[in-house]
Amino acid sequence: MENLELQKKANEVRKGIVTAVHSAKAGHPGGSLSAADIYTYLYFEEMNIDPKNPKMEGRDRFVLSKGHTAPGLYSALANRGFFPVEDLVTLRKLGSYLQGHPDMKHIPGVDMSSGSLGQGISAAVGMALGAKMTGKDFRVYTLLGDGELEEGQVWEASMFAGHRKLDNLVVIVDNNGLQIDGKIEDVCSPYPIDKKFEAFNFHAINVDAHDFDALRSAFQEARKTKGMPTAIIAHSLKGKGVSFMEGAVDWHGKAPDDKQYATAMADLERIGEGLCQK
Repeated sequence: MENLELQKKANEVRKGIVTAVHSAKAGHPGGSLSAADIYTYLYFEEMNIDPKNPKMEGRDRFVLSKGHTAPGLYSALANRGFFPVEDLVTLRKLGSYLQGHPDMKHIPGVDMSSGSLGQGISAAVGMALGAKMTGKDFRVYTLLGDGELEEGQVWEASMFAGHRKLDNLVVIVDNNGLQIDGKIEDVCSPYPIDKKFEAFNFHAINVDAHDFDALRSAFQEARKTKGMPTAIIAHSLKGKGVSFMEGAVDWHGKAPDDKQYATAMADLERIGEGLCQK
């Protein structure tokens, strides 16, 4: 898919995020928006998946380790055709299959239930090891928050992945620099992120999370890397695309009111109109 089409898809994913969180009156928009381009590249370009056959045996797997940014995953899945986009407004509502965190039992396209930080990467490592042990050639992708790196379980899983040379595993870190309590460097700095992963026998790549050429190059490099897993440190902007959410820590975990929702959607409409003129 051409970059312009990916940008348009990502903008639709962002609209879905804002709409879902506003409708739910709860959720995590900031980190969903910062990862929207990553979700878009994975689901529209990178992964071997089939929305009509979500349980296809040979499919690539994705685990959202930072499970609280489920609105971003759900919007990507919906826009990719796994379920109706119209269902996004049921997020967190009683009786909806779109829970506050990913649920593999009820949501088409979700490979692992997640939410407790640090656990998702462990599940992804297990999937990658399972593929190696059974001779399967699918790839496994997992998305972590940068604040999530403060969890010790992340590094236990990384130590194991590096030791077992799981070159079918790609760990993506959404490095937007902010977590619920403030700047990650002030709360409990995980920097330098790339050097830490390299110490665990990962091939580390730093990339602009909002540049599709850069993302494409990074994922292609990961495919060519043999004998070790890859960590892609994706430098992003929290709240990307919504003027009043960009770089604002207080939009980690709250929903826009009606007026803010109108402003956010107007921001995204302007971005979409600009893309249509290119």
